[in-house]
Amino acid sequence: MALHRLTTITLGVPDVAATAAFYRDFGLVETEPATFATRDGGEQLRLAPAPRRRLLELGLGAHDADDLARISSALTRLGSEAVAGPTELRAVEPVTDTVVRVAVAPPIEAPVAATPATNRPGIVERHNARADGIERPEPVRPRKLGHVVLGSPDQAATQRFFTEGLGLKVSDEIAGIAAFLRCSTDHHNLLVQDAPVPYVHHTSWQVDDVDDVGRGAKAMLDADPSRHVWGLGRHYIGSNFFWYLRDPAGNFAEYYADMDVIDDDDTWAPTAIADLRALYAWGPPVPSSFLAPDDLAELTT
Repeated sequence: MALHRLTTITLGVPDVAATAAFYRDFGLVETEPATFATRDGGEQLRLAPAPRRRLLELGLGAHDADDLARISSALTRLGSEAVAGPTELRAVEPVTDTVVRVAVAPPIEAPVAATPATNRPGIVERHNARADGIERPEPVRPRKLGHVVLGSPDQAATQRFFTEGLGLKVSDEIAGIAAFLRCSTDHHNLLVQDAPVPYVHHTSWQVDDVDDVGRGAKAMLDADPSRHVWGLGRHYIGSNFFWYLRDPAGNFAEYYADMDVIDDDDTWAPTAIADLRALYAWGPPVPSSFLAPDDLAELTT
């Protein structure tokens, strides 16, 4: 695969200051005004003024200039114009009007997270001590941007742009509604779903484990309970633990842990899922706002 990771996103939001405060609380580090970094991925979020919330720009990492040339040729065959330089390529997804920048970038080198000792039936690893996850004093800081979910009025066309044009691969699908696409070994880095108007459903940020999913959400909700959307739960597609929170613009931000990894395309069979597993394996009932955002009418005007 020519691509190997998400690099950065730019979200357009009506109130940059309020939204920036949310992501500071979320655990991202503001390196300069409205620009935020993760622990392992560097600067991965930028906020920009916009009349309505939307994905302005999506960044992808490629290995080398040859990858850029192959992507440029594929986009041309698809009928999409690409502006290419020696280290970066720029194209626009025509349905959602999202700018996509593919740049030669190093892979993320993630330090190995410590494995907490656990006690399970017949296996005792932790003796005479409380669980590590309840004793951590430090606030939760996401390790990287894992994926973005983008609504499109022409889901099939947007999917073709990213798969046939840019080279993302399909991991799983919700029949006729959405496709989970990957540009790395993570199960998905981009989900393109059917929607009446282009909008960001959510961004997703990796933390170390399910304890950090819960700790991060608790801290966010202690500060403002109205941020809660859905969690704690576990998805069937991707297998990750999740907790969703709402930023002031209306975008959802997800803490996630334990995502499926696909490092052998020949042994992974994409599945079209049409039942409740499309949403989750377990957790609280799915809120209506997760299926159709509360501000959908506002986004369509």
